[in-house]
Amino acid sequence: MEDKAHILVVDDDDRLRTLLKKYLREQGFMVTGAADAAEARRKMAWFTFDLMVLDVMMPGESGVDLLVSLPEKDKGNVLMLSAMGEAEDRVRGLEGGAQDYLVKPFEPKELVLRIRTILRRNAVEKPKPVSIMFGDFHFDFTLSQLTRGGENVYLTSSEMAILKLLAENAGKPVAREELAKVMPGTNNERAVDVQITRLRKKIEESEGRPMHVQTVRGAGYVLYVEKGGV
Repeated sequence: MEDKAHILVVDDDDRLRTLLKKYLREQGFMVTGAADAAEARRKMAWFTFDLMVLDVMMPGESGVDLLVSLPEKDKGNVLMLSAMGEAEDRVRGLEGGAQDYLVKPFEPKELVLRIRTILRRNAVEKPKPVSIMFGDFHFDFTLSQLTRGGENVYLTSSEMAILKLLAENAGKPVAREELAKVMPGTNNERAVDVQITRLRKKIEESEGRPMHVQTVRGAGYVLYVEKGGV
């Protein structure tokens, strides 16, 4: 679902970055911001993003430099922004692997249309994972089964429903209201917190310092998985 896509906005202009985050959230997207390439790399190490809106001209490492350094599988998720309209600048971004390019100033509605186009195009190409791994745990989507070292980990129906939705969105925050919808017998968001606590008791070494299922303030919960474990 493209409206649930997680977008990373990378721009050194604080005002523009804040405005873009606000507008894109109003359009139903999850949005994270970064002021430069270094911060963007830190965010990418923790979260999985469906698309990056990337400014070309930034202090230090430029947007094009960041784009070129990305893995090939991620370059097709980039929409470049720039205040410069020269053909050479546009070509550099597109040759670097960006899917699209938008010149500042631009209409926010046009940005959203281009984002949706990229997301629809990429959604067709992405196969759904069969299983994921996080820490010592392995979750099989087909069997709806969680194992640790080959041994089955018992989960209640509510715990399983929550873990499955988090796993399907691994690396991306899932709102409490969305988690509540998949829980059998209730749609109470407070009940989600109770089930998350119970789930953590089964998969975390320390409930006070969870490593796998973490709280994202204002966004919900996120399941972190091993790189390459999806």
